[in-house]
Amino acid sequence: MTHSPMQRREFIILVGGAAAMSSDLWPLAARAQQAGPMRHIGVLMGFEESDSEGRTNFKAFLEELRKLGWTEGRNLKIDTRWALGDASDFRTQAAELVAARPELLVANATPPLATLRAQTRTIPIVFNSVTDPVAQGFVASLARPGGNITGFGHWESTMGGKWLELLKETAPHVKHVAVVFNPVTAPYFGLFLPTMEAAARSLAVTLTVSQVHDMAETERAFAAVAAQPDGGLMMLPDAFTANNRTQIIALAARYRLPAVYRYRYFTADGGLVSYGIDRVDVFRQTATYVDRILKGTKPADLPVQLPTKFELVVNLKTAKALGLTISESFLLRADEVIE
Repeated sequence: MTHSPMQRREFIILVGGAAAMSSDLWPLAARAQQAGPMRHIGVLMGFEESDSEGRTNFKAFLEELRKLGWTEGRNLKIDTRWALGDASDFRTQAAELVAARPELLVANATPPLATLRAQTRTIPIVFNSVTDPVAQGFVASLARPGGNITGFGHWESTMGGKWLELLKETAPHVKHVAVVFNPVTAPYFGLFLPTMEAAARSLAVTLTVSQVHDMAETERAFAAVAAQPDGGLMMLPDAFTANNRTQIIALAARYRLPAVYRYRYFTADGGLVSYGIDRVDVFRQTATYVDRILKGTKPADLPVQLPTKFELVVNLKTAKALGLTISESFLLRADEVIE
């Protein structure tokens, strides 16, 4: 059977068109195959959803997951819940996440971890920003966490004394210090007290423990220490102070109280001095454990890691407003000076 030149051209066009369609479709098929089945995780954040720092941390987590091959909506479904304020809210959110049956849970801070652990002992949980997870009973040890929980620890108890020393160094006149925290969102506060009390004795400082549950109680605590001469503040790490930091920093300024905080974002928002970990980096590290567990590693085989990088930040504008002069040696040690 013979074909005319016209028929041959039509056949070539047909075959060429089919090949082109096949080459266009192949990347889509390949991408679908590479994507694999949709995996499912849940995240319980210790920030309010409107908090800029919380969103920055969560964005870093998502970016690191993408680098590791996990993209939300393509091969990963992420159910996310944000802090609403009190313990009952955390319990409700944790119950909702566990009921959705994810393969893995992420807990940002102690209250989310505690509530998720109460809901499940089988779903793997990766935590971050948790103070002394061994002392709080979340894991058996750092090297061998055991059970379904592992992640990235936060503060050790010795930090209590370190924060007080920094406050005294930036504001040498301070003699009375209120240690302010919400016991609901900082149930671990007792871990810091021994080193704080030891540092207070050596620095000739009187400590007052001020437990607060809302901003009205917080203002009363500030007013009480401001009524004494040479007062100062130590704000313990907890979700309450993080979510209310704008009001807390404004109150400290109004009562002219030098204060030490635990994260850079407090100082960036107008706080005097902060010393703590790089939260963005911790969220990136959290993504690496999520990746390893989704690929088959058991939580019990992943050691709990402690932070190795700390940031010392001082706000010179705030210092000036308080009439403080920060020493040259302190400024040289600082990782960042905000002017």
